[in-house]
Formats: sequence, structure tokens, C-alpha cells
Amino acid sequence: MSGVKEIDTGQIRQLIIAGWTGRNQDAVEAHIRELEAIGVKRPKTTPIFYRVSAALLTTQDTIDVLGENSSGEVECVLHAIDGDIFVGVGSDHTDRKAETAGVSLSKQMCAKPVSPQAWRLADVAPHWDKLMLRSFVRINGERRLYQEGSVATMRPPEELCRLWSGDSALPQHASMFCGTLAVHGGIVSADRFEMELEDPVLNRKITHAYRVQTLPDEG
Repeated sequence: MSGVKEIDTGQIRQLIIAGWTGRNQDAVEAHIRELEAIGVKRPKTTPIFYRVSAALLTTQDTIDVLGENSSGEVECVLHAIDGDIFVGVGSDHTDRKAETAGVSLSKQMCAKPVSPQAWRLADVAPHWDKLMLRSFVRINGERRLYQEGSVATMRPPEELCRLWSGDSALPQHASMFCGTLAVHGGIVSADRFEMELEDPVLNRKITHAYRVQTLPDEG
């Protein structure tokens, strides 16, 4: 087993956001209803794949957002670089107000924070379904669990890549967000978003956190 890979987001030329990727249709429907509750239209298909600018990827610990209507969501993120595939953790931070007008628009409006480190996909593929995702939000100084669950609730990487491009391998210089979990207590904006990918088989975690800096919306 190799060590941890340092991710250079400057190597990424394509960024794909996979949405509604759940294996269990009831879980998919739960997330769709969460978004419908804040005015977001149902997707045309499930799963669905959004292309956004690769320049949105960042490993920085602060992002700027417009107004107070955005929120994060934890996801596994695949990176195809240096002739191999790696998996880290990231947040598909999204403007929820813009999402009611168009999901593709909202996906393009916010930076996409990802962990600076990743594991070789081949090292975790044999026990992929054992991996766990979690996120925590901090609001007015109070930290609480926001999302938690197994990656087994979502389609595996090879299937997502095949559904997107017809090939089970992600093309080099591409990254893909692989879908998220339902939240505890409803979608909220936060001052700080923390995320982790846990591998209980190899007893290790990848973590990352970022602060959300709000810019004024002057209309």
C-alpha cells in the first residue's frame, strides 16, 4: 500500500459533479425532497452529471461566497492524475438561492473545496463499501454533526464513471464528486464546514475544513 498523495488542483482540467447517485431509491428521494423543500426542481435523470469549471477546485481553508444562502455537502472526490486514480474528500459547496433558478448555474457559483491529500483508489477499492463520510457544521461557535453515512449508500466509482462517459475509468486530468448524503436537521448555511473520509479497515482518515466568508449581495 502506498502513502498519501498530495493533490495539485492545477493538474485538473475537467470537473464533474455527480448528483443523485444513491443506490437506494428511497435515499435518493429523501435528498430530492430536501432540495424541493427549498424550491429546487427535481433532476431530469438520476444520477445526473454537471460539468463545472475546474478552476473552482481549491484546497484552501477559506472560500468567499455571495450572500448567506450557500451550504456545503460532503462527498468522495476522485482525481485522475499522474497516471493513476486517487480518492479524497470534498464539499460540493452550492448557492441554494441560485439553485432554485437552475442547478447547473448554482454549481458554477461556488468554489469546490477538496482535501489536499488523497489515497490511491486501488488501495481502498477492495473494501470500498466500508468507507465512511462525515461532515460537521459550525454556526455561531456551535459545532454539530451534519452528515454521516457509508459510501455504500452511493453508486461505486467505476459505475459512476461508466454512466458518465461509458468508460469505467476516469480520464486523466479529471476530477469527479461522487454524490452526498442526506443531512441531519435540514440544509443550513454555516460559518465553517468540516469533512472527513474514514477508512476503518486501514485505520486512517482524510480530513479537511474551510471557513465561509460572506460577501455582501448588493443586488
